[in-house]
Amino acid sequence: RMSCLGVNEGMGVDYLPRNDFLPLWRFASSPSLASREGDDTVGARRRFLGVTELVCASALRLGARPVAGLGRVEQLKSRFMTFIDMLRDASTRNDSMLCVGLDPEPSRFPGAMKGDASKIYDFCAAIVDATHDLVNSFKPQIAYFAAHRAEDQLEKLMEHMRRVAPHVPVILDAKRGDIGSTAEQYAKEAFERYGADAVTLSPFMGFDSITPYLKYEGKGAFLLCRTSNPGGDDLQAQVLADVPGNPHMFEHVAKLAQGPWNTNGQLGLVVGATRPNEIERVRAVAPTLPLLIPGVGAQGGDAVATVKAARIGGGPIIINSSRAILYAGQGDDFAKAAREAAIATRATLQAAAQS
Repeated sequence: RMSCLGVNEGMGVDYLPRNDFLPLWRFASSPSLASREGDDTVGARRRFLGVTELVCASALRLGARPVAGLGRVEQLKSRFMTFIDMLRDASTRNDSMLCVGLDPEPSRFPGAMKGDASKIYDFCAAIVDATHDLVNSFKPQIAYFAAHRAEDQLEKLMEHMRRVAPHVPVILDAKRGDIGSTAEQYAKEAFERYGADAVTLSPFMGFDSITPYLKYEGKGAFLLCRTSNPGGDDLQAQVLADVPGNPHMFEHVAKLAQGPWNTNGQLGLVVGATRPNEIERVRAVAPTLPLLIPGVGAQGGDAVATVKAARIGGGPIIINSSRAILYAGQGDDFAKAAREAAIATRATLQAAAQS
């Protein structure tokens, strides 16, 4: 992680390391770049601006925040940007609650890609390129990559998203849940190997199973709370007789996440769109937490009812749609079809928010 002190024509750019991860880099001011034989000031300045704009995009991804600045390049102030900061910024910038889930199934790929697992990156990158100005987040599902030995393609995709959409947070959908020592390795995988901004977790093993994730400054974690699958009733809907007020298990998880478990201020909850009445109950005990809501689109969730329920309390809203957007088209124009589906879904969510 880096913190950007400032970028401006004539003043250069300084980066200071966070946690000693990176060495100190200093780019000289634009006039000094003209000192090499054969360089002219105008050409050197253009090269400098190109470099600093690229670095600033990366700095935004890594925590710096833009403010009004001088010259052609915005000055950036030194401020760490948390997952929730990024989420709110992307939601406002793209006027969106939509998250595109990246669940690549080669058997459903279009045209010549169909059935070819080596094209997972190409397919997902095309979707990202077509939709990154329409979403507040992306959510790659790790199992769809691991099942095809495509973890290297996931790493490449994460780098691509950081490059083309540095302001859009990425939630790694992994649903990890294990004892502390193993959780440390899973946290390292999510945040260091893949560079995710947030991760999905199962809270079934208790607080010590999520603590390793909370140690990563500014990183988000979404706890499974009230899921949309039919089997969710088996445990999540059970009444806890030994807990004051006799809440359902999902309500108890929400209360813990809103309160004592939220030690880094970056916890969120996963609540299915097929249960809008229970989204309201979650919001009653966790009004400010981000809600990650899958189930809109192919799973049949009611977008309007979902948004109305999730708006209670004012916490951030992330409404995920995967298959309905990814596989909206089966021709060479699949990315264009995905964009059109994303535009339509975003518009539906916007209309629901205004109703």
